[in-house]
Amino acid sequence: MDGRLRAAVSVNGSGEDVAMTERSSTDNRLQSKIDTSVPHSARIWNYWMGGKDNYAADREAGDAYIAQFPGIVALAKQSRQFLIRAVHHLAAEAGIRQFLDIGTGLPTMQNTHEVAQRVAPASKIVYVDNDPLVLAHARALLRNTTDEGVTGYIDADLHDPDQIVADARNILNFTQPVAVMFMGVLGHVSDYDEVRSIVGRVMEAVPSGSHLVLWDSTNTSEGFDEAQQGYDDTGAVPYVLRSPEQVRDCFEGLELLDPGLVSISLWRPDPAGTAAVAVDGYGAVARKP
Repeated sequence: MDGRLRAAVSVNGSGEDVAMTERSSTDNRLQSKIDTSVPHSARIWNYWMGGKDNYAADREAGDAYIAQFPGIVALAKQSRQFLIRAVHHLAAEAGIRQFLDIGTGLPTMQNTHEVAQRVAPASKIVYVDNDPLVLAHARALLRNTTDEGVTGYIDADLHDPDQIVADARNILNFTQPVAVMFMGVLGHVSDYDEVRSIVGRVMEAVPSGSHLVLWDSTNTSEGFDEAQQGYDDTGAVPYVLRSPEQVRDCFEGLELLDPGLVSISLWRPDPAGTAAVAVDGYGAVARKP
């Protein structure tokens, strides 16, 4: 193995293609890279969602953030609900059978492969991330929920879309539609022109009929701006809050599905649920013509 988990693909629920010795060596190497003394966004997000894969530094930073901007907890929870609704729609209504989830973060509940394979058992899902803690949890992501499905994981950097596409081609069929997902991760890219380039290069590689699912945190609340600045000042990797207009521009050239770009809690909410309240994260689902 060359450091990437290209071989770590579960087919028919089996991870036997990866030798146990290689997996053990990889896990040890990844664990050694985890710095528990500095807060990390994926682990803090996990904490806000009620997960257990976080450390004292993450909880301390997360609580400080909540003190300044309590709405972050609702945003974190609504981000997962948006993912569930979007993936369910694409699998059940749009006939999508391939998903490329870029910057997936730590596994929690109702992950992309679980939602998609529940609707369409033969769905193929590729997760992409390069965080050591996430990679150490790759085995959890590699467990299919069906015998027919395929779930894979790629160790790749968000800033390198060409490598992501090249590795994903080993698992997905790029002659058939793919749902490309950027779920609250593009703020890690400081340069907005690069954000547009990353999204554009991945969408250029997928065929007509593919979809883009994208949301990001927005600078639509003064408290959110202040809390994010306080987080950035801790020495953690900074995250850029962008305007809804900037998020919308990431969909240029694509056909937005109703209701267009909205607060993620307002994107096709469950009519039987409680009344949806807007959160400071905007997103949409769009089809490539």
